[in-house]
Amino acid sequence: MNSDVLSDVLRAIRLTGAVYFDYELSSPWVAEAPPAAELSKYVMPGSDRLIEYHVIARGSCWGHRVGDEPIRLREGDILVFPQGDPHVLSSYPGMRAEPDMSAFVQRAGPLPWVFETGGGGPETARVVCGFLGCDDRPFNPLLAALPSVMHVSAASRPSMSWLRPVIETAVNESRQARAGSENVLARLSELMFVQVVREHLEALPPGAGGWLAALRDPVVSKALIALHSAPAQDWTLESLARDVGVSRSALADRFATTAGQPPMQYLASWRMQLASRLLLDGTAVATVATEVGYDSEAAFSRSFKRIVGVPPGEWRRTRTAGGAPVDRA
Repeated sequence: MNSDVLSDVLRAIRLTGAVYFDYELSSPWVAEAPPAAELSKYVMPGSDRLIEYHVIARGSCWGHRVGDEPIRLREGDILVFPQGDPHVLSSYPGMRAEPDMSAFVQRAGPLPWVFETGGGGPETARVVCGFLGCDDRPFNPLLAALPSVMHVSAASRPSMSWLRPVIETAVNESRQARAGSENVLARLSELMFVQVVREHLEALPPGAGGWLAALRDPVVSKALIALHSAPAQDWTLESLARDVGVSRSALADRFATTAGQPPMQYLASWRMQLASRLLLDGTAVATVATEVGYDSEAAFSRSFKRIVGVPPGEWRRTRTAGGAPVDRA
């Protein structure tokens, strides 16, 4: 069976999204966001990692990660902060402000929460801000491969022409308060993020490294497809190289250079991510062990503790109790 590796990872890391804020802004205005970790308990308390994004639905503004140079943002652009860094949006470059947590703490009513703010000047903008939550542990190769800031320009990317109707659909869904609106909002938010990742992938320069670049490598991508198509198979470097059609040494060198780790180490980490999903679904540890390719529960538990830091049963109890999994590795 073939495998869409990116889709496989997106499913396994439990990507969940929602549009939260719809800002109508008049110059001068500035909004500064704290590190996403400080917002998680208010926005998506069940997620390991919070990704914040902003869509310029009308007008223009400036945005940047704190410490970086401002980026000019125009209508239709998307700005994403995959690593949860503090950042600023403003009507003019160089503006700063103290983060205001009140909008996150005291939110109420249907999504999105609409705000009108600014100095009342003639330059106006509309910015839709949202969040995506995902698993960070045990293994999230996508998140590790993404930069701190991702800017997709609608003007230079014709493939982003669908953005305006998507945003309008999201706002209309929430304002009409129809049954299932919040679920629709979540799916649209995820769709926007996946498209940004695809645009980033397609724009990677030749010779780039990292997990996303590995998806384009003719040798490493075949190995990833094989591993993701049959993660429980009793793979060895030799059998994987034979499946891909290259020598063991060629596969080992190219996989490690491009993806950043040896193939068998990648497989072990990926199995733990799949195991974590099964554990959260309530699957017995012995069954999980078989599902992800281990001959015994004991062997699986040893590998899980080595990679994740705690035994699988403890990891599940910690997560289902509402906390983040303990990491003692």
